[in-house]
Amino acid sequence: MNVLEPITLQAVAQLVWPLCRISAFFATMFAVSGNSFPTMTRALTALAVTVCMLPSIPDITFDANPFSGTGVLITIKECLIGLAMGISTLLIAQAFALAGQAIAMQTGLGFASLVDPVSGTNNAIVGQFFTVLCTLVFFGVNGHLIFLRLLLESFKTVPIGSFLPMYGLSQMFIFFGSIFAAGLAMSLSAICTMLVVNFTLGVMTKAAPQLNIFSLGFAISMTVGIIVLYLSLNAFMSNYTHYFNEVFNFSCTLIGTSCDGILE
Repeated sequence: MNVLEPITLQAVAQLVWPLCRISAFFATMFAVSGNSFPTMTRALTALAVTVCMLPSIPDITFDANPFSGTGVLITIKECLIGLAMGISTLLIAQAFALAGQAIAMQTGLGFASLVDPVSGTNNAIVGQFFTVLCTLVFFGVNGHLIFLRLLLESFKTVPIGSFLPMYGLSQMFIFFGSIFAAGLAMSLSAICTMLVVNFTLGVMTKAAPQLNIFSLGFAISMTVGIIVLYLSLNAFMSNYTHYFNEVFNFSCTLIGTSCDGILE
């Protein structure tokens, strides 16, 4: 029994620790971590992916005991690595969702709202539209397979028992700020357009006080907003490709490797 115990613990650790990293990745991965994706399905998918990746995951080179204090610490590390990589994929759609929210608030389209399946909160329908569009494009360009391959690569660059490099962690906060700046940049055209529209309506009201600014301005703002939203879709794929590559490169930096943009 004493001879079989370390072998059994080694085999359990070889399965459990990769499962922790992959499960944490699926718990925060874009388009999979939402409330619309059943928890049981997500767990079974993580288990199936773990079994498929096991032959390619490097073997544990140290004496592994998942039930010891060191084993618990390694389990926490693996969960944090998976969570960090999963959160990075969420940033793909957050820039577009933020841009949609800004456009909706400026154009009066923010009155229409739906429950976001990811966060469970009420969001403007324009932001929901961009989120759904990003989800369809994400699966259309095999984004899930791209990040699963990067997750498998993380087991080589960040072996089980080690943690993410400090440089990658420090870049995470900087990248979060750049994503919000990207969302603001994509909505800047709508903001400037509505500023001109509101300024024009203000001049019209000053010149002709008998005009009903509320009924007239609301209709004009919504009409212009729909036109701006339609025109902004022409640049959607170019923006999506750019920010997808940015997120992919950041994910590579997070695990201590370098990559070039994968989409063209």
